[in-house]
Amino acid sequence: MKKHSIKPVILSLSLVFMMLVAGVTGYMLIEKYSFTEAFFMTMNTVATVGYSTGRNLSNAGMYFTSFLIIFSVGTFAFAVTTLTRYVMEGVFRNYYRDNKVKSKIEKLENHVVICGYGRNGKQSAAELREYKIPHVVLEKEEQLIEQLRADGEILYIQGDATRDEVLLAANLEKASALITTLPVDADNLFVVLTARQMNPKLRIISRASYDQSDMKLRLAGANNVIMPDKIGGQRMAKMIIHPDVVEFLDYLMVQASESGAIEEVPCSVLPKELLGKPLRLLMQKNETGANIIGIRRSDRSFIVNPLPETIINKEDVLFILGTKRQISRLQKAIEEN
Repeated sequence: MKKHSIKPVILSLSLVFMMLVAGVTGYMLIEKYSFTEAFFMTMNTVATVGYSTGRNLSNAGMYFTSFLIIFSVGTFAFAVTTLTRYVMEGVFRNYYRDNKVKSKIEKLENHVVICGYGRNGKQSAAELREYKIPHVVLEKEEQLIEQLRADGEILYIQGDATRDEVLLAANLEKASALITTLPVDADNLFVVLTARQMNPKLRIISRASYDQSDMKLRLAGANNVIMPDKIGGQRMAKMIIHPDVVEFLDYLMVQASESGAIEEVPCSVLPKELLGKPLRLLMQKNETGANIIGIRRSDRSFIVNPLPETIINKEDVLFILGTKRQISRLQKAIEEN
């Protein structure tokens, strides 16, 4: 379905209203009718019913009635055609849905904005939905917008993500992150530049197709740049070199099943008595069965399979391996302490 504006409907209804006002005013001035008589005569004339008020029309009144009939036929035909087309094509239904979605977006905070609903955008939205993270999709293609409308659960805005007003409509200033998956690197670059200016604290993940775009996107303000084609090629090669390892990691990271997952926990949520102390103190309190398999330091360096003597700091992030239930129990135990 093509994109429609509600303006033709407003125009057609406005013309009908103006025609009725002109008819009532004309009969009151020309025939000296009361408002009730003028309104009754106007409705009979434009509806071509044929009733009268019982009073004979003057010559001027007959000419006025003739012109009113001519213009009313064209005006009503335009109005009926417009309204019928909009009802049959579902424009009114979509207009209602879009405004309902818009009101929900205006209330969002700490959400994720996804620019583009292609292959990467759909996968990002599906993953965020899995973890119940609120998100908004920006897409300009009508066909993809129809898919989002049919889904009924994803918040969306139809528009070009490179335009400032579209990003503002997504409540970007209150968002926590942005994922831009547009097919053209230049468009992603423009989105990153604009989003960084609107929200300096925003975490921005950008898609890129070419190696030379990586540095440009990072300079523009992207925190991370993902190259799907490059990652896909590396993964296919790894499937030959270490097939079981790749399948195992894919099982943990992509499928995120109840039987196994990897989660990250910032050390800032740990009790103060554990910060600046060896990791073994935390593990002594861990009776959930989940394992700490890695640490990311404040300088973004990583420690894989850290030793019990490793000191943990407030700026570090812990990577935990276990079932979803084990990880949830460990996070709950940390919060309670």
